[in-house]
Amino acid sequence: MSSPDLRIAELPFLTQVDLRVEPGSGTAADIARALGVPLPAEPGTSASIGGEVPPSGTAVSGTRVLWLGPDEWLVVAPPGDTGLEARLRAAAGTGHAAVTDVSAQRTVLLVTGPRTRDLLSHGCALDLHPRAFGPGRCAQTTLARAQVVLARGEGDEFHIFVRSSFAGYLAAWLLDAAGEYLGG
Repeated sequence: MSSPDLRIAELPFLTQVDLRVEPGSGTAADIARALGVPLPAEPGTSASIGGEVPPSGTAVSGTRVLWLGPDEWLVVAPPGDTGLEARLRAAAGTGHAAVTDVSAQRTVLLVTGPRTRDLLSHGCALDLHPRAFGPGRCAQTTLARAQVVLARGEGDEFHIFVRSSFAGYLAAWLLDAAGEYLGG
C-alpha cells in the first residue's frame, strides 16, 4: 500500500540471528569485531556498520544490531547472508554465548511517510515522537496486540519485526488503520 502520506511494504527474508552473550566479556568483544560494529550497550538502541541508521526506504544496507535485553541482541543482515550465524559462532569460539538463526521466525514490515507515527500510535503505547523514539531506537512492544520489535530508521521510517504467524493479521490491521490517511 502506498500513498503520498504513507507506505506499507513487507521486507521479506532478512537474515536474523538472536545473540546472547555477557556484555563486556571477551566473547562479546570478539563477536563485535567479527560483526564490524559494537554491540549496543544502552537499552533500546541499535548500531549499524559505520554507525549509520539504514538509509530511508531500504531494508538493511548492511548489518544492524538491535538491543533486546541486557545480554540479548538481534543481528539483522540483508537477505541471503547465510554465513552470518557461522561467523558469529566462530567469533564466539568456546566462549559462553548462544547464537540462533531466527530468520524464519519473523518477517519485517516497513512503514514510512509523514503519517507513520499517527498510524502506529493507533495500536502502540510507546511515545513515538522523535524526541523519545528517534532514529536508531528500538523496542520490544505490542502493536495491535501483536508482539513486535519496533526499530526506527531515518525520517519517518519504522521497521516492524513480527512473528510470521502474526504477520498477516498485523498487515491487515495496518491497512485497515491506514484507511483514514489515504485521502480521496
